[in-house]
Amino acid sequence: MKASDLFIKALENEGVEYIFGIPGEENLDLLESIRNSKQIKLILCRQEQAAGFMAAVYGRLTGKVGVCMSTLGPGATNLVTAAAYATLGGMPMLMITGQKPIKKSKQGNFQVIDAIEMMMPLTKYSKQIVNVNRIPSRIREAFRKAIAERPGAVHLELPEDIARETAEETFLFPVKHIRRPLAGDNAIKTAKEMIEKAKRPLILVGAGSNRKLVQNAFIGFIQKTGIPFINTQMGKGMSRGAHDYFIGTAALSDNDYVHLAINQADLIINIGHDIIEKPPFFMKHEGQEVIHVNFFPAEIDNVYFPQHEVVGDIERALERMTDLVEKQNSWDFSFYYKIQKAIKNDLTEKINDNSFPLLPQRIVSDTRKVLSEDSILCLDNGMYKIWFARNYLSFGHNTILLDNALATMGAGLPSAIAAKLVNPDKKIVAICGDGGFMMNSQELETAIRLKLDLTIVIITDNAYGMIKWKQAGMGFEDFGLDYGNPDFVKYAESYGAKGYRVEKAEDYAKLLEKCINEKGVNIIELPVDYSENVKFLAENLKKNIKV
Repeated sequence: MKASDLFIKALENEGVEYIFGIPGEENLDLLESIRNSKQIKLILCRQEQAAGFMAAVYGRLTGKVGVCMSTLGPGATNLVTAAAYATLGGMPMLMITGQKPIKKSKQGNFQVIDAIEMMMPLTKYSKQIVNVNRIPSRIREAFRKAIAERPGAVHLELPEDIARETAEETFLFPVKHIRRPLAGDNAIKTAKEMIEKAKRPLILVGAGSNRKLVQNAFIGFIQKTGIPFINTQMGKGMSRGAHDYFIGTAALSDNDYVHLAINQADLIINIGHDIIEKPPFFMKHEGQEVIHVNFFPAEIDNVYFPQHEVVGDIERALERMTDLVEKQNSWDFSFYYKIQKAIKNDLTEKINDNSFPLLPQRIVSDTRKVLSEDSILCLDNGMYKIWFARNYLSFGHNTILLDNALATMGAGLPSAIAAKLVNPDKKIVAICGDGGFMMNSQELETAIRLKLDLTIVIITDNAYGMIKWKQAGMGFEDFGLDYGNPDFVKYAESYGAKGYRVEKAEDYAKLLEKCINEKGVNIIELPVDYSENVKFLAENLKKNIKV
């Protein structure tokens, strides 16, 4: 069997259904093997970075390994940001890159870089295939490492001459379900004692908990104990069935309402969060105690050194804690519910403001009103992401996709494409800033070619708005962050999509409702008034709720 055919057979053995990417001449044998596959579909993209984002989000949504491919040299370097996106975000992804022949080359070092070494700091596994008979074992090991906690990116390089060789060994390794280790009985018992002893315990939900099985166990724990909870940006979506106990999202670094709650807690039960995602609190040596509940041990840092760890499968740990922990009359959650009430009041401010361009609060509120609870919202990175993270209520795991680990721009549209492939029957909406959208806007052609039903909202302020907010907050002059934009309606139409422009505040919700129920790709250009950003920061610094 030809090596490239064996490579694809091994991917089929792993259950791969899509390969996102852009082949080059070094991948042509592999491309032919993909053509002959009855299981795997090639999703041809317009830029390798976007292909990597799609593969990573596929991994996040399915729990399986998303696969992307590129040629050597510039194709491989374009995957670098996607590799960091997947590894920091805990998303299982395999990158396949090509390479010149390694046994005999007629082109010297043309386009050749050491992609193996380049990818090593960004991945869990990076290997060049030099022996065709090792292909099945290399692929099995790459998939195993990509899925093992903490999930992330892995990389295999298949040189052109190796892909054309004949394999003598064609044995495919059986795919085994990974059984995560369970936390020890003593760890669970100690956690029980710490929780019951605390006066004001508070739960923090992080990205590692944003999974279906964990959500079910989490809700059971909340409903039995009644302990209030907050979440990180990437932990959003865990409140279904436990909404009465939800306080809010830690969308800002500090000084927001949820940080007032954190400051009053004497014990924080940290479920599925680690410091790769931007920390919502910094530990102090004489501050509150922290219980770290996660698939893996805590990475000790100056700002994070938990007093106790429950390490193992989160779902099973929560189920056992639910069995053991008893609600205590000594717990006092009154201050947390003052915070909850204040947040609810704050989130309703200006949601009916008819000024134009639209205020962020109105944009978030109208989006939430239109979308159903199981619709999926895919956010790019920008100032609007903070507003959505803070103000948008999400009820199911992974119903809002955002990145607060690498926090890269350009992932919103590719994320939405992957989300639609995984969930063809759900409404998928991408929310992008004009800056982030233009970084991978060429993938509009990909979405149209795939005949996807997709809505993209482009929030326009003709500037890098988040950096302008930071610039103003630090007292610097407004400089160097403004740019021009194309006519997004005409831009959409040039690709074969439908384009719309919001002309007054009252039209946005009606237009969004229309677009999500139409076939094809629809784009809404939505001007925003970001003057609220500076007021937002100033008001946060003045917040004070008495205990």
